[in-house]
Amino acid sequence: MASLNVYSILMVFFLNYGLVMATKENDQIIKENSCETKMGLPYVLEAFTTIFKTGSISNKCCGKLVVLGKVCHSALVKRTLENPRFKYLNPATIIAKRIQTWNNCLALIDSPSPSA
Repeated sequence: MASLNVYSILMVFFLNYGLVMATKENDQIIKENSCETKMGLPYVLEAFTTIFKTGSISNKCCGKLVVLGKVCHSALVKRTLENPRFKYLNPATIIAKRIQTWNNCLALIDSPSPSA
């Protein structure tokens, strides 16, 4: 019985330690790449709504997201998921929406515009 309690305590410790390490890693990426200053608030809110709620992202916001870069985009979404206020969200669903949004924006930006 005592070994079960020790095992449980160790599991909680390692799970929490892993979460802290992930948070520090994302924070470091965000800081080193100045991620929080690369997009204006209206675009941040639009991208957030598209990924964490429902909605579509505008062409202009897609352009801003691509300029932000995949590394920043990924780190910011991961850090948001680590926030206890969003613990009710399914991380797999959010990651899938992040990837889908990124790919859609990249395709939109890379595609040639129709000639006038």
